[in-house]
Amino acid sequence: MNARGTTDRLERAAADLRDRCGALRFRAPVAFAYNPLEYAWPAHRAYLRMARPRPAVLFVGMNPGPFGMAQTGVPFGEVAAVRAFLRIDEKVAQIGTPERTHPKRPVQGFACARSEVSGARVWTWARERFGTRERFFRRAFVWNWCPLAFMAASGANLTPDRLPKSGTGSVAVHELERACDHALGEAIVALRPGHVVGFGAFAARRAAAVVEARRTTGGDGRFPWPDVLQVLHPSPASPAANRGWAPQVDRALAPILTECASRS
Repeated sequence: MNARGTTDRLERAAADLRDRCGALRFRAPVAFAYNPLEYAWPAHRAYLRMARPRPAVLFVGMNPGPFGMAQTGVPFGEVAAVRAFLRIDEKVAQIGTPERTHPKRPVQGFACARSEVSGARVWTWARERFGTRERFFRRAFVWNWCPLAFMAASGANLTPDRLPKSGTGSVAVHELERACDHALGEAIVALRPGHVVGFGAFAARRAAAVVEARRTTGGDGRFPWPDVLQVLHPSPASPAANRGWAPQVDRALAPILTECASRS
């Protein structure tokens, strides 16, 4: 598959995921769900068009952070990094707003002055290892398993692993899981990466389940399904990540990325 075929298939997968997630209605503890694939679609589409076929690594995150992808539509999309490294800004794409927003969690797009630590860590690491966005995307790509940002009534951030798996509120959660798993499978088929690497245990588990299900059922042609690895999540809530996230990632990825091997 050439670069245009890869990006076209990624875009179809993302559009389908956008629409399936946009139709879901969540119950408590979720009070607000932001779908940046809707209100920040032009920026997300610009990001998808940077993908190149057969990267060494497909990184998988969990879901948008309130000051990252929720603002810019880009996975781990801390505003400064998206502007400077990825070169996506208001000249490239305008960011809208969700239909319902929490007063404590406004969407300001590229005007957001808050930095998201996770996103800053990921894209600073990418810039320091690969130098340019073009070199990074020849070797890697980043995809978020879930495109939705969830908030409680208090404005507290909720991650997908905290959503109810039983009871009346679980129906939408299970539909969400099916949609996200399907889209990740489509992204893997589109990109055909050498390895899939989850940022943290949750993303690695979902990716491993998707790869195993696709490998078992077939239907994707002659495709060598990648192995799934895990690296430390860059969240500042992780004490381990705060003790030098980048060097730990370098050591974990040294066997598969020469850019990391030279650092480890």
